[in-house]
Amino acid sequence: MKRRTLLASLALICTPWLAQAQGTAFPSKPLRVIVPFSAGSGSDTGARVYGEMLSKMVGQPVLVENRPGASGQIAIQTVRQAPADGYTILLASNSPLTVNPVVMKNLPYDPVKDIRPLVGLGKGAAAFVVKGDSPHRSMADLVASARSPRRALNAGNYSAGYQLINTWLGTAAGIEMTHVAYKGGAQMVNDVMSGDLDFGVIDFGGVQALMKEGRVRVLALTADRRHPSFPDIPTMKESGFPDFETWVWTGFYVRSDTPEPIVQRLADLWQQVLESEPAKAYQATQTSQALHLKLDEMRRFQLAEFERFRRVAEAAGVKPQ
Repeated sequence: MKRRTLLASLALICTPWLAQAQGTAFPSKPLRVIVPFSAGSGSDTGARVYGEMLSKMVGQPVLVENRPGASGQIAIQTVRQAPADGYTILLASNSPLTVNPVVMKNLPYDPVKDIRPLVGLGKGAAAFVVKGDSPHRSMADLVASARSPRRALNAGNYSAGYQLINTWLGTAAGIEMTHVAYKGGAQMVNDVMSGDLDFGVIDFGGVQALMKEGRVRVLALTADRRHPSFPDIPTMKESGFPDFETWVWTGFYVRSDTPEPIVQRLADLWQQVLESEPAKAYQATQTSQALHLKLDEMRRFQLAEFERFRRVAEAAGVKPQ
């Protein structure tokens, strides 16, 4: 009896140490990063760049898997169905976490209870884009083309968040939209450049190179001020829509029931990656701002963003469907 009591006491003493040791040894096999968009998007590129940096740091492969479709629902379900061991990571964005709950009924996941944040990555403006030789040189030109003669604009998007932005434009400008949904930004931008779409809305970083090549034209950004590197591009506020400000953002998440030592270990590893010189050099080439919030800070940001998009949906007259 004394021996069993002693062993039980030792087990209680050792349990926290074993849990910490498990977290410290992590990872001991390849990690997966699930991206809710198709290859070639700005979010996909960021996941691959940061994943390669993490791989070098921990000595394990970091494999990026694209699971586009259903405004991020497929990617989230992929993570939810994987073991809660920290080896499957979600590249989450504003659409599945803060827009879907506002515009969709009966979501098959809870963006707060089912997954938890590790770290934020970046926050940037969305861009309204047309083909490079489009006659539209401003948002006023685009809106006028829908009014005379009156017609619906073919508006490209690849998530619920971007569709909400387009809907907001339609409501604010009093024009009609035909929403054309894609699984990723690359295909949508191809159709913008071919003229199959009147315009598209996308993360500004996703079209920076094409804009410099003259293949697309950015009519306006949804930020609160002009981008310092692109001072000739007006904001939506300057384009006749004084309340039109919104952002797109990304972060890394895992299943909420992942063991705490693993969550802490992953959060620390990603933070080390983001604070490294190679990561800072990469971030300097991007149009987005760094959003390096960890754990509870990122959760508070997510909840605040949910409230912001709820107000956007209200302004656009969007009801959950």
